[in-house]
Amino acid sequence: MDNNTVRIIKIDREALYEFIYETFISKQEDLLDVKATEVMDYFDIDWETGSFVFAAQKAEDDEGNITPLPEDIHIGEILKKLPVTTDSVLSPGRKYREYTFEELKALEKGN
Repeated sequence: MDNNTVRIIKIDREALYEFIYETFISKQEDLLDVKATEVMDYFDIDWETGSFVFAAQKAEDDEGNITPLPEDIHIGEILKKLPVTTDSVLSPGRKYREYTFEELKALEKGN
């Protein structure tokens, strides 16, 4: 690169969302202590607050049946009520909290 030059990338909101999501996908084994091939991922972002949520759950039950997130759990609503789990995803140590489906339902309802 030459002196007195600047290389710049500008992206829009959708590309920023994609970048954040893809970064979490590529780092989920380290961040969430899961095997990427064994989980289903969910994510959302609140542009007003700048908050992002990324979640993973076991993709199959013991019989090999797909186990999606229950229909009455809405990751966007969870995002609004979930406390921050870490100050930085770059810091050492555990960055996530683990919740049961029942706990997420109660959190979403405000209980």
